[in-house]
Amino acid sequence: MKVLFVTHRYPPRTGGVETHVQELATRLVDRGHEVTVFSADAGSDIPSNHTVNGVRVRRFRSLSPGGAFYAAPQMTHAIRQAEADVIHAHNYHAFPLFFVALGVADERFVVTTHYHGQSASGFRDVLLSCYRPFGRWALRQADDVIAVSEWEQRQLWSDFGVDATVIPNGVDVERFANADPEQRDHPYLLCVGRLEEYKGVQHVIRALSELPEYDLVIAGSGPYREELERIALDESVADRVDFLGYVDDKRLPGLYTGAEAYVTMSEFEAYGMTVAEALASGTCCVVRQSGALTDWTSIPAVVDVADASASTIQNAIRTVNCNTDETGLSTWGNVVDRLVEILEVE
Repeated sequence: MKVLFVTHRYPPRTGGVETHVQELATRLVDRGHEVTVFSADAGSDIPSNHTVNGVRVRRFRSLSPGGAFYAAPQMTHAIRQAEADVIHAHNYHAFPLFFVALGVADERFVVTTHYHGQSASGFRDVLLSCYRPFGRWALRQADDVIAVSEWEQRQLWSDFGVDATVIPNGVDVERFANADPEQRDHPYLLCVGRLEEYKGVQHVIRALSELPEYDLVIAGSGPYREELERIALDESVADRVDFLGYVDDKRLPGLYTGAEAYVTMSEFEAYGMTVAEALASGTCCVVRQSGALTDWTSIPAVVDVADASASTIQNAIRTVNCNTDETGLSTWGNVVDRLVEILEVE
């Protein structure tokens, strides 16, 4: 089977969608399929055409104001010229999906939306609102739509009348479960992800003043870091907050395993990959009641909070139950098994 993935970005760019597409692409190659990725993230720092782990990657230049949307209309022509049995587009929140819908012909067309319905700024929300009729049209051209969580499935039906199949993200459970915990001088709480305001790390920092027994370790980079550092100073906890910046894949499992708890106060997620990674590492979690994070609250090791106030976060951290025997996590192998069933439908 010849599969063409289309996405806004692809590794070595980092992010949840980027990881998702890479895992699917490389595992399909391992199973003997021919896989190409079209990505709208070309730049001088990376080749425009190359092959990685058997996956052929072609990158297109795009217009991406504020690092979002990735408009690359030239993709439409390239898709029409591509020889593929299946075209699998990813990410409703970036424009390549629309250009795929314009370019697809007789090929089987599958979309994984990674949909959360919001964005990181008011400006992006306005653009998303204007894009909605085009996005709805693109989704309705698909032969199958895939959601990565039950919450996302419900949102797709509510917002677009689209009936999606749920295939959760996978986790390399063995990689995280067998990690040696990172050794630090003090017990620590952990936040992982891109440093944007909507991710809510500022709320965890503000809660730290009444949690003197813990340090806070923050893994990730992004435009909100300077403001987070200022907040840590204002709260007089800067000496207990460690900004690690980008953390490579080898170090990350040990950080999860060594943490007393993983905390995310993100305002919206389509799945919550970092929660899955923490649970695979045997680490309990405190999450905000927002987006697909609510789907995790049926797991005993996950405590949710209705608001992101300092007192609420403090109470949740002190009461969380770190029994991670029941997580319901899917491996990437499970995900590919289910995906192939959809891709190969005649």
